[in-house]
Amino acid sequence: MTIIYAIIIFCLLIFVHEFGHFIVAKACGVKVNEFAIGMGPAIFKKQKGETLYAVRVFPIGGYCAMEGEDEDSEEPRALNNQPVWQRACILAAGAIMNFITCVVLLIIIAFWAGTATTTIDQVTAGSPAEQAGIKSGDTILYVDDQQIDEWNDLIESIGYSKAEQAEVTYERDGKQDAVMVDLEYNEEAGRNLIGISPVMKHSVGGAISGGIKNTGTMTVMMYTVLKQLFTGEVAVSELSGPVGIVYATNEAAKSGVMYVIYLAALLSLNLAIINLLPFPALDGGRLLFLVIRLFTGKRVSDETEGKIHFIGICLLFALMIYVTFNDVIKFILPIF
Repeated sequence: MTIIYAIIIFCLLIFVHEFGHFIVAKACGVKVNEFAIGMGPAIFKKQKGETLYAVRVFPIGGYCAMEGEDEDSEEPRALNNQPVWQRACILAAGAIMNFITCVVLLIIIAFWAGTATTTIDQVTAGSPAEQAGIKSGDTILYVDDQQIDEWNDLIESIGYSKAEQAEVTYERDGKQDAVMVDLEYNEEAGRNLIGISPVMKHSVGGAISGGIKNTGTMTVMMYTVLKQLFTGEVAVSELSGPVGIVYATNEAAKSGVMYVIYLAALLSLNLAIINLLPFPALDGGRLLFLVIRLFTGKRVSDETEGKIHFIGICLLFALMIYVTFNDVIKFILPIF
């Protein structure tokens, strides 16, 4: 199942990315020579119109090969002969599709998990909350005069308080009451716990809001890690490739399908962000060349740009070999 999950994730994210390039290229009238999922020899191919559609044997990549993408072409519909804004849209479309995929997957997770409300679902027996008289069905309104609008407000006000007690105001059967609750620090959770869990509300609006919010949080987290890579706070040896992803898929699969979906969302956003980095061969590198050529004109030819992107591909393959070697040491050798 791990292998199946990993292949599905790889193929889904690659397909979504390349399909983004494909549909925008077609919409702009650019000639697409081949749309392929996978690398290596073709196990299925079909020519339809001017485009060859192929599924290749190794599910570790894919491409949307457009006329005039890495070479000078006299074809009027070639990518190199299109307006700058159209080329920019085509190049950015893959990352945008991966970003949208991440949002959609996180919305699915948010709907499945539900949104935590401020109404109490369960009170742990013997907990500080039970001892203070809080019951299931109570709605928390205030903690120490701080208004509680959502569950995270409750976590912040109680979980990270330095005090030994907190005054909790709640509503029960239309009436308000206030009690003093002892705060107990939990080493495993890393914050104070009083022994309550929330009623989870499943709504489309809440799921959409939660999915978008979680995507933003995840994006900030990824850019922080990238910054730490450049500053040396995180070592390059900590990066993972396909082997590491299969290992992570295996760990996620042990916890259930939703954890696999969460991993897919994480990888999709990762693919979007990495592809927009201004490095040769990546979409971000190609977008950078569009900007450069706006100012330099024909002094940077399509052939020159193609050679630079080829060097970028070689460097990326070298990086992939390096991280795969590290993954084998970290995840495979310990098994033996």
